[in-house]
Amino acid sequence: MSSKVGTLSGRLLCRASMLQHGVLVPINDASSESYPCQPINLYEGFNTVGRSDLAAASKQVSRKHISIHASSGMFQVTVEGQNPIVLKKGTERHELKHQEKASIFAGDIVELLPGKHAFQLTVSSSNNDEAMVNAEEQKVLVKRKRQELEDESLARALQAIEDEGAQVSCVRRESISKAVNSSNPALSSEISYKRHKFTHGHYPRTFQLLKVKGLPSWANSTCLSIQDVIEGDILFALLSNYMIDLDWLLSGCPLLNHVPQVAVVHGESGASLDRLKAGKPANWLLHKPPLPLSYGTHHSKAMVLVYQTGVRVIVHTANLIYVDWNNKTQGLWMQDFPYKDEQSEGSVSPFEEDFVEYLEALQWNGCSIHLPVKGMTRINAAFFRNYDYSMAKVRLIASVPGYHQGQKLRKWGHMKLRAILEQQKFDERFIKSPLVYQFSSLGSLDEKWLSEFGNSTSSGLSAHGKSLGPGNVQILWPTVEDVRCSIEGYAAGNAIPSPLKNVEKDFLRRCWARWSADHSGRSRAMPHFKSYVRHNGQDLAWFLLTSSNLSKAAWGALQKNGSQLMIRSYELGVLFLPSLQDTQVSFSCTGSMKEGESSVKETREGPAEQRFRFATTCCERDNEEVEATNVLKFPVPYKLPLERYGAEDVPWSWDRQYLKPDTCGEVWPRAVKLYGTKQDA
Repeated sequence: MSSKVGTLSGRLLCRASMLQHGVLVPINDASSESYPCQPINLYEGFNTVGRSDLAAASKQVSRKHISIHASSGMFQVTVEGQNPIVLKKGTERHELKHQEKASIFAGDIVELLPGKHAFQLTVSSSNNDEAMVNAEEQKVLVKRKRQELEDESLARALQAIEDEGAQVSCVRRESISKAVNSSNPALSSEISYKRHKFTHGHYPRTFQLLKVKGLPSWANSTCLSIQDVIEGDILFALLSNYMIDLDWLLSGCPLLNHVPQVAVVHGESGASLDRLKAGKPANWLLHKPPLPLSYGTHHSKAMVLVYQTGVRVIVHTANLIYVDWNNKTQGLWMQDFPYKDEQSEGSVSPFEEDFVEYLEALQWNGCSIHLPVKGMTRINAAFFRNYDYSMAKVRLIASVPGYHQGQKLRKWGHMKLRAILEQQKFDERFIKSPLVYQFSSLGSLDEKWLSEFGNSTSSGLSAHGKSLGPGNVQILWPTVEDVRCSIEGYAAGNAIPSPLKNVEKDFLRRCWARWSADHSGRSRAMPHFKSYVRHNGQDLAWFLLTSSNLSKAAWGALQKNGSQLMIRSYELGVLFLPSLQDTQVSFSCTGSMKEGESSVKETREGPAEQRFRFATTCCERDNEEVEATNVLKFPVPYKLPLERYGAEDVPWSWDRQYLKPDTCGEVWPRAVKLYGTKQDA
């Protein structure tokens, strides 16, 4: 057995391939000569330096005193603590106070306190774009600092997975298996699926997965980062989300620093909101929609980008924080729409009506900006009626808090989903076919409400007018072992924030199914993805991507004998239907979206539901069937049909104790929850 193979000694020794950009080398001074500090490696992304990095702890140094963002050989330091730091550049000294930022370069010295705890920056000599620490030559002890409160610290804890084409020895596989002490097949399946090419099939670039850091290249093929979404010459941006880390957002997507006007619709409060207000650029506007009912949140995750030629609308599943865009299984829909021309002027599509009504429900007053040709223009909900949404490939399914009656009863929540599905016809194969509910937070449910929700998701008719009827409901929810063996270990469970009282209900036991995503390389990337689907094997009747978890607050609950729908939160999702796929999309605001190059065949005569079929990327058709139909393949990240829980499987709940070490050598609960103080409701 090779001497290079790591062993366990209280903690898991991982061979991690991590991109290192530099090192902070301690400089002995009066405060440290008796207690020499260790050098601090600076890796790609966010790094935090604080009290725990000092040999002799100082209460004047915060647990997270400074953060340093490293990327492409560039370093930016931000003062996170309340006490100032000092930068020494040659003979000049510059004092930085709380939340101030500055670029630092090789040879610069950082004093965590004026005159004390000094570190000098040295830059790695290897090529920063390509240098990866050899997995067989260096052992990396993956250990998370319990004192670090921010999500960016998770970047140091990523356990790397070998890239495509790497040779993995049987010895190494055995050592990993022993390290996690688990029979979970997820680790070995990462290797067995290395040669599988996960692609987006024939479906246009309107539905895609987000990249996950540390996965092999095939698993991220054609997937997106935030820079792929927010691109081009943007004149105005509307960002809607629940949690927002402004420092990460501006550094992870620097293009936002150059957008003339940005409006942020958020769900932040308390200290998080104070930080957002203090750190936002002067040209950024903040708006928190009203919450008329208790326990509600603004949970929608969307972006609206205005360009000179049109508008881009994005609905996705990720909070605007580091871990959501790097460590989780996430997805998005986006499509560009042109301005209305003379022919489309005055016409209103269903998507336009739903979109504008939702924007109006946010009660945002808007702002004025200068647009080329148009001059000073008021940007508000009504402004977005200038665009032609007739080519939209989805229907919007939104939730708005309040008590909805009369004509508004079927406008929001699960009643909106029911109203749309009732008008659709599907293939006969979907009569009484299974329903999958997949989400990242489970509300306090009862059987009555689950039946009510099921009446909505079971709606729809067959091609011959027969009701599809109820199908077997399967709830896709990670097990404790799924979380333990994930790339983040138990820390991933912070983004699956459901308590034991919600999870362990007898009527839910028959519904549980495991998270299994070997074909997409994401079995160990825990889902923050949220989807609802009706399927038969690899065939999909419809597919819903949404921010809505399985809860009454998100979807609404009927009251007063079904005459009133009560919703607590704002949510937004997109429903993919075969009947909307009768034409191809080629318009792009930036020139980077080339849906028109898809291999989907031209529209044929006959009902749309017969012309098009949805399937997963795992679906295989014989030539005769492919010729007879247009099969649009979705990159569904989890495996269908689902795998039911085994006798030993236990559903994850975040308020229980787990003493079996995870992939990072940790137990649960941690001293500090790393995902943040808020539940993603």
